[in-house]
Amino acid sequence: MRAKPWISHYDKGVPHSLHPYPEHTLVDVVRRSAKERPEHAAMHFKGSTISCGELDRQSDALAAALLSLGIGKGDRVALVMPNSPQMIISEFGIWKAGAIAVPMNPLYTINELEHALNECGAETAIVLTPFYEKIKAVQTVSRLKRVIATSIKEYLSPLKKLLFTLLKEKKDGHRIKLHPEDHWMSELLAANAAAPPEPVKVLHDDPAIFLFSGGTTGNPKCVVITHHGLVITGMQIASWFSVILEKGKDVILLNMPLFHVYAQVGIMTAALIERYPLALVPNPRDLDDLLHTIKKLKPAVLPGVPTLFTALIAHPKVKRDHSILKSVKLSVSGAAPLMLETKRRFEELTGGRIIDAYSLTESALASVFTPILGTYKYGSVGIPVPDVEVRIVESENGFETLAALEVGEIIMRAPQIMKEYWQNPMETALVLREGWLYTGDLGYLDEDGYLFIVDRKKDVIKPGGFQVWPRDVEEVVAAHPAVLEVGVAGVPDPYQGEAVKAWVVLRPGHILTVDQLRDHCRKDLAAYKVPKHVEFTAVLPKSTVGKVLRRKLVDAHNEQGH
Repeated sequence: MRAKPWISHYDKGVPHSLHPYPEHTLVDVVRRSAKERPEHAAMHFKGSTISCGELDRQSDALAAALLSLGIGKGDRVALVMPNSPQMIISEFGIWKAGAIAVPMNPLYTINELEHALNECGAETAIVLTPFYEKIKAVQTVSRLKRVIATSIKEYLSPLKKLLFTLLKEKKDGHRIKLHPEDHWMSELLAANAAAPPEPVKVLHDDPAIFLFSGGTTGNPKCVVITHHGLVITGMQIASWFSVILEKGKDVILLNMPLFHVYAQVGIMTAALIERYPLALVPNPRDLDDLLHTIKKLKPAVLPGVPTLFTALIAHPKVKRDHSILKSVKLSVSGAAPLMLETKRRFEELTGGRIIDAYSLTESALASVFTPILGTYKYGSVGIPVPDVEVRIVESENGFETLAALEVGEIIMRAPQIMKEYWQNPMETALVLREGWLYTGDLGYLDEDGYLFIVDRKKDVIKPGGFQVWPRDVEEVVAAHPAVLEVGVAGVPDPYQGEAVKAWVVLRPGHILTVDQLRDHCRKDLAAYKVPKHVEFTAVLPKSTVGKVLRRKLVDAHNEQGH
């Protein structure tokens, strides 16, 4: 197969390469926007708008505050909040102080949060008020020294702020009593508004962000992504979108969570680089709020996972009024396979295009995308974007490059791939070899360079786009006194794309119901990790060394016609 055959299938106007990439950071990008177009909308949120100038000023104030609290270059700062202005302002404040942002899923249980904090070594956390007590509960078993709290109402429009205070703040757990040693973010911003931060030299190849991934072994680790990596990915994705979007004008929905690489490294960076205003949606599963935001702000880009598009097609409001989605020019579907019927029906609703995407946290979202206007091949996740290379190698030895249509392990090379797993050289060496990222996924390239995913070499489960590592679930299930053995794997699911299933062997003489097991799991697992399916069985298939054969469990499930 000729080198980079996919380039001939790029949409007209997409460059073959973007080299040389400027040695900039996103801080440089926002400062330039604040200087050239200070009143331009950077983000919209619940009726309020934060301009580029305001984003720059408020993150300056936060950086000054963080520095005054003793936070220095290379320190990690945990962010425990959904998509909100505070999330983005906090990230830029952290970067301007020379520190590293560590977004965390606010739905983590206390045990999961404890592990994440200890894994990254954060000594500071910025947290939205509903999650404040959870952070305080783990402070004594982590390295946390400082907690900064913020309320969602601080960036609501005046009327919504009043209604929120009267009707929702206390009822929904947003009203807290701050411990005397902690800080309000609003007070820190006010106190430092006139105090520009002391300049901290931040280089383009310094670490910017840690994101959690299970890698090939399933143990959640911190993926280190540099400032330059964020800029490179943003430029690549913006170039792909440029064939259909109007730069600086079209609104992009930021509905996917910012603790995930999809939104954080892909959508947000592309929007900031080309000054597309972001429409922030805190909870992508609140479809009524999502549709309200779409109707009001008329976004041109809707990122999502297949379950979201399926749910929107079936939503009563969309069925009553098809025009709600007519502003959407481009939808991007990632994290799970997109069914052809879903693609057809959603494009019919919007009049726009929906494209597939494939990438990894470890690649810093160096992506494979379906062409927006060009050839679509059903079953393919698309072709590599500019300056991203994909090869298929023999999956056992990882060296021999395979010909077109031959199935092997997918490896990627791009200028932005992760620097390392934080303080984990052994795991890093497993996936980074001579500049190539070994994905652990199996697939093939056709003669045109279109990538087809066949299977996952690693066992990560992706229900609705989330990542679930089987061992995490197995450990919690196995802790129940009635459980003798357990195996967990992902099974096909028409709604989630993939669902968590547990096969359980009970101890002799014990009785356990599915509901009882799920209740047990909910104590230590986020809701999306709790098994959707449970099957009690007398025995689990195992290898000669006693390892549970998850693939055989899944095959048996599929043969039974579930």
